[in-house]
Amino acid sequence: MREIEFDEVVKAVRDIIVHCGTDLPQDTYDALNEAMENEKSPVSKEVIRQILENADIAKDEKRPLCQDTGLAVFFVKVGDEVKIKGGLLKDAINKGTEQGYTDAYLRASTCEPFSRANLKDTVGYNLPAIIHFDIVAGDKIDIEYAAKGGGSENVSRAKVFPPAAGKDGIVEYVKEVISDAGGNPCPPITVGVGIGGTFEKAVISSKHALFRDIGSKNEDPEMDELEQRILEEVNKLGIGAMGMGGTKTALAVHIESNPCHIASLPVSVNVQCHSSRHTHITI
Repeated sequence: MREIEFDEVVKAVRDIIVHCGTDLPQDTYDALNEAMENEKSPVSKEVIRQILENADIAKDEKRPLCQDTGLAVFFVKVGDEVKIKGGLLKDAINKGTEQGYTDAYLRASTCEPFSRANLKDTVGYNLPAIIHFDIVAGDKIDIEYAAKGGGSENVSRAKVFPPAAGKDGIVEYVKEVISDAGGNPCPPITVGVGIGGTFEKAVISSKHALFRDIGSKNEDPEMDELEQRILEEVNKLGIGAMGMGGTKTALAVHIESNPCHIASLPVSVNVQCHSSRHTHITI
């Protein structure tokens, strides 16, 4: 049984949050550059240029990429041969989250759902983190992290279709969600689509799909083809960068599919803004 010190996890989580707050991941930066080069609208092309300039300034001056520094979302794979020494893994991740957000001067965005009271002085600074755990074989801890802002989250949706809806129904549903969203999620966006499972499994899958690097291919050829089909249809909507009209509304569509009940076809669409702050580490 391998032992990992509690404080080692805290520091690792703190460091990735500080880094992601100011440094746009290379996959997103490259995708935005490509979108700018291929954008047909001069206005949207200039908007993307300004987005990239903002990313450069944030990286050089170590300032937040966006005023909405998001809720901290984690997908954590825990090896069955690893033990945290000195505390619970969940507590270590939350402590690292709080340190990262305070050390990098990132905004505390968690609040009570009805009074809207900020929880920074009661629960903790930008706590609690949203953590999804999975137990796997091995003696390592694999941590995927993303900062998820409110603008893109607010336009996300889920629906359980009858099986007869099929791929055509899914394509039309994603188009409907993105069309209704317009410029609100700060495009160019990444679109995560969760298919199958149960209602909640589809939603979690659509979230996790956003953690995949832009430009990577889906390992399932059928889903890869569906991703390209949806991407083409979404970009035909003409929403463009920040809703200014153009040919590059989305940078990518990522799908995660799961087995489902014979009577159901759950589908979830989770949208990510152009500031797709995500990373992954192994301890």
